[in-house]
Amino acid sequence: MCGIVGYIGKRDVAPLLLEGLARLEYRGYDSAGLVINSPKSAALKMVKAKGRVRDLEARVPKRFSGTTGIAHTRWATHGAPSDHNSHPHLDPENKVAVVHNGIVDNAAELRAKLEADGVVFASETDTEVITHLVARSQAETLEDKVRDALKVIEGTYGIAVMHADFNDRIVVARNGSPVILGIGEKEMLVASDVAALIAHTRQVVTLDDGEMATLKADDFRTYTVTGASTTATPETVEWEAASYDMGGHDTYMHKEISEQPDAVDRVLRGRIDDRFSTVHLGGLNLDPREARTIRRIKILGCGTSYHAGMIGASLIEGMARIPADAEPASEFRYRNPVVDPDTLYIAVSQSGETYDVLAAVQELKRKGARVLGVVNVVGSAIAREADGGVYVHAGPEVCVVSTKCFTNTVVAFALLALHLGRIRDLSVTDGKRIIEGLRKLPAQIEEILKDEEEIKRLAAEYAGAQSMMFIGRVRGYPVALEASLKLKEISYIHAEAYPASELKHGPLALIEPALPTVAIVPDDDLLEKNRAALEEIKARSGRILAVAHQPQEKADHTIVVPKNEDELDPILMGIPLQLFAYHTALAMGRDIDKPRNLAKSVTVE
Repeated sequence: MCGIVGYIGKRDVAPLLLEGLARLEYRGYDSAGLVINSPKSAALKMVKAKGRVRDLEARVPKRFSGTTGIAHTRWATHGAPSDHNSHPHLDPENKVAVVHNGIVDNAAELRAKLEADGVVFASETDTEVITHLVARSQAETLEDKVRDALKVIEGTYGIAVMHADFNDRIVVARNGSPVILGIGEKEMLVASDVAALIAHTRQVVTLDDGEMATLKADDFRTYTVTGASTTATPETVEWEAASYDMGGHDTYMHKEISEQPDAVDRVLRGRIDDRFSTVHLGGLNLDPREARTIRRIKILGCGTSYHAGMIGASLIEGMARIPADAEPASEFRYRNPVVDPDTLYIAVSQSGETYDVLAAVQELKRKGARVLGVVNVVGSAIAREADGGVYVHAGPEVCVVSTKCFTNTVVAFALLALHLGRIRDLSVTDGKRIIEGLRKLPAQIEEILKDEEEIKRLAAEYAGAQSMMFIGRVRGYPVALEASLKLKEISYIHAEAYPASELKHGPLALIEPALPTVAIVPDDDLLEKNRAALEEIKARSGRILAVAHQPQEKADHTIVVPKNEDELDPILMGIPLQLFAYHTALAMGRDIDKPRNLAKSVTVE
């Protein structure tokens, strides 16, 4: 859950590294550092700082030139944020520098052995173990020194290594944490996320697990940890550098919320088939005969992706009449699940690199399961591991909390549900109805966004709450879960979500004027039952903010959203609650794009 960037070429490297770190800061932001070298110098030069990239930049001397370097922005796992725990980590002779994403599982054991041999550690991190192992290797090449270290490492890593005695190269390796090479003109780059590369090149190579690479200014080569050569074909990144700019907005979150009409239009574009009232999803690699043999669907994701998967399961059951459910991938992979050959598994991840989801995919593949991916990042690990899948085409999402990618993921599930439904028993009439509803979504989202000032006013009114309850029933429950998560993530207000039907089984004891309730109240066949829940809350003097298709008499305030088809209503009902969380956090002075203790791409356990 950190950011790596490296460069070798002819340009002055420090400004380039700092720029790359700034673009990766959403992946980790409690400390940062960089180390550089020059072909004319035998010494590595390093600067590190606790805090943000701007704190590191303030420490970089004016005379700090070099043409090769690696840098890192950190999200702490081993050791509290501090200067000495920041990456890169150097050996005592200042010859070897390492930056690392992931976790070394056997770090304590290796550290004890090294200390017994007289090694003195300068940090509390697991990463420093790798530095000392590389430095102590007797191998003749940097590649072999790194390989010697990796032979005894257990865990996950994406690493970049420099050595003063081999100043014409950077050696990198991957196991469970992304490493992407940027192919330039007589210069090479490396990063943990394409965001740090596309200002300089759109030609990239993504390493596979167990793969290493050597970068020189005019060349690169890839090979396995055991030394066998591999073939790397550069791919062109579809996103542009401008996609990572704020575009006149004060925060990335606000920009990404506002981009949702265009993002939804993008995920629909070219996929709707009016002739047969269905959709084309060419990347599924699942023909109609195979689709008809599916007896169950299991959706795996974490956090926001899990909530999107819950809505996806409801859509699939409703349209395709296939039993479907969602489960946190982090739980699934530890409970020794029964893997059924007639079950289709779907892995959901914005980054396509979420470690818990990726590990679940790998375990499922090992057991012979068929796995599809629903991801945003083309060429990501989950996209490559899966048998097929659907890209959600949300575009780059920089804010730590997910908004437009959540919405696009749910729309992608609606497309998948329609596709499977039309293969099975969904009628042409229902297919046309869902397609018409999908086409309405961008304009309806635009309509919701126009009410931002009113939502801002309501957020200011509720911002003083110490805790909030979110409730929804059936389709509305995952919306409540996601809205609750958003409020927690960026405002730090305690919030929890419950099925509205469960209020009377315990949570009703919490209701009082100081605990507001946000209720999801769609106009569907459960409308009267949802209104009964509002009556229960009001009878106990609870304040209610409803999200509904019409004003609710028992609510203190109602955010009215446009009506779509019942199946698609959850997509729209989540949008105003993104804005509600945003403006609540803004009213409380929170750092919205970089909430405390969190990072965007969760590549550790």
